[in-house]
Amino acid sequence: MVLHIFELLRRINRVIALVVGLGLLVCVGYVLLEITLRRFGTSLGGTSEITGYVMAVTTAWGMGFALMELSHIRIEVLRTRFASWGRVFLDLLAMLAMSATVVIIAFRAWPVLARSITNNSRANTVLETPLWIPQSLWFGGWVWFACMCCAVTLLSIALVLQGKLGAVEGKIGIRNEVEDELEQLR
Repeated sequence: MVLHIFELLRRINRVIALVVGLGLLVCVGYVLLEITLRRFGTSLGGTSEITGYVMAVTTAWGMGFALMELSHIRIEVLRTRFASWGRVFLDLLAMLAMSATVVIIAFRAWPVLARSITNNSRANTVLETPLWIPQSLWFGGWVWFACMCCAVTLLSIALVLQGKLGAVEGKIGIRNEVEDELEQLR
């Protein structure tokens, strides 16, 4: 059951990554159109503003995908020297630390959005974008990442309680790129 939930979360994050990737492609198209128009002496305007929003939203929503694909960078100097229980303990410690940090970030992001909504804040740019629009998407990404971190941590603890240490290492451990490449060759 726990492994099925992990797989469901992985699939959901892959869909999110595809949507975010499409958003990036649209942003690239917008920038290319802007560059082309500037060659003809005109401009759409707001390119740096829009690309900044897209990067913030993409980063916030993409972190859940990175978590599920074991793409976050961790230093494994100590981890590799331990047996399975020690590695799992360090992995859980890392997940607890990341969960706590991301929950705090998401919690602290809310006042930024709330202030923009209350003050009806707009960007001080040509587009005068209502800031609640990009900030809502950005905040949603942080909340999603916080939920993902907490869910993965709890699911990993459930796997530990079931005695499935190998599964825990596979879900929250460090991906070994050399082993991955060797496995693909087999």
